[in-house]
Amino acid sequence: MKLRPLGRSVLTKWTRSLRVRSETVNKPQSLRNALNKAVPYVRNNPDKLHLFVDNGSLVATGASSMSWEYRYTLNVVIEDFSGDQNLLMAPVLLWLSASQPDAINNPELREKLFTFDVDILRNDVCDISLNLQLTERVLVNTDGSVSSVEAVTEPDEPEEMWTVKRG
Repeated sequence: MKLRPLGRSVLTKWTRSLRVRSETVNKPQSLRNALNKAVPYVRNNPDKLHLFVDNGSLVATGASSMSWEYRYTLNVVIEDFSGDQNLLMAPVLLWLSASQPDAINNPELREKLFTFDVDILRNDVCDISLNLQLTERVLVNTDGSVSSVEAVTEPDEPEEMWTVKRG
């Protein structure tokens, strides 16, 4: 009698019916592109920009679907930077406004969203390490026996709301 590993047939069946959309969210690559466009030093020295995903976790929603959220620290290291640090920080903050609006608009989350360290090498040259607390959502939808997995963008920032009191 030949034994079959437990759960293998279920996993194989689920995997065969899985559709993965090619439109994925990739915040590290998105930030790399934004820095290449906005910061001449990064554009001219691409080998000096390093991205690391640290302290990652996957948090399931607990709903009936298998949707989840990635939570991680994106560590951005720029070596031998000799430009104006304000001209580096501004595009990162602009990118965060578009890519992580829930955190940038929340005073409690905003405090820990963006931290940095600087190693001063000489008077005009430093290594800069930026730490960004990021999330990426993944939705899993099931239609009959077919499940689809799709990375989704962050929700738009809430619009300002006004309340009118009568009386």
